[in-house]
Amino acid sequence: MSLGNAELRDRFSTLTTPLVADACLRLGCAMRCPPPEMLPLVSGKPIAGRALPVRHMGSVDAFLSTLEGANTGDVLTIDNEGRRDEACIGDLIALEAAAAGLAGIVVWGLVRDTAELVAIGLPVYCTGRCPVGPRGLRTRAVSSEANAQLGLVLVSAADVVFADDDGVIVVDGANVRAVLDAAADIARRERAQADRVRKGVSLRQQFRFPEYLARRVEKPDYTFREHLASLGAAVEV
Repeated sequence: MSLGNAELRDRFSTLTTPLVADACLRLGCAMRCPPPEMLPLVSGKPIAGRALPVRHMGSVDAFLSTLEGANTGDVLTIDNEGRRDEACIGDLIALEAAAAGLAGIVVWGLVRDTAELVAIGLPVYCTGRCPVGPRGLRTRAVSSEANAQLGLVLVSAADVVFADDDGVIVVDGANVRAVLDAAADIARRERAQADRVRKGVSLRQQFRFPEYLARRVEKPDYTFREHLASLGAAVEV
């Protein structure tokens, strides 16, 4: 991977997952978004770090084994098949992950011990909460390569996980430097445009919108993205 966890954290500290998503779109990189209901227990706790994937098999030893190979700043990425009938982690695993120096936990599934998790302070993203713990051991087909499924997104140790109040996004580690560079560029452009709006210059003025409309009459397939690119501008939803 081209960037270490400390640099990932520092660079993402001034960015957001929407900016990362926009950067992936600009660069043509795969944009991999886990289920949108995967949200933080506590808002305002972003995560950026290398994925540390694990599949829950009904017992915490899978997590303990995975933490044996953890690096500071990794993100424990847990696949519990999105189950709605049990929580797969609680306060003890969160304490263990925090003690191992992890950046946070992302779970395709439910958690419990919510008050304790909040008090521990480690960022936790999940699909919900449930008081019932694991219902028993189960056998699951696992490939020889460690990975975790987050909805339709397959996550490996080669991936980077970004998460904030808008949700979770996964980026291939080989692309992450270029993605963060592009995200920072988009952020600079959009912040400058926002400042101009606050000073009374509308987006329609900045984007010379009447010119765009006139060009569309001449060339119906002319897109707004093309127009923005010709101005060196950036805007998303």
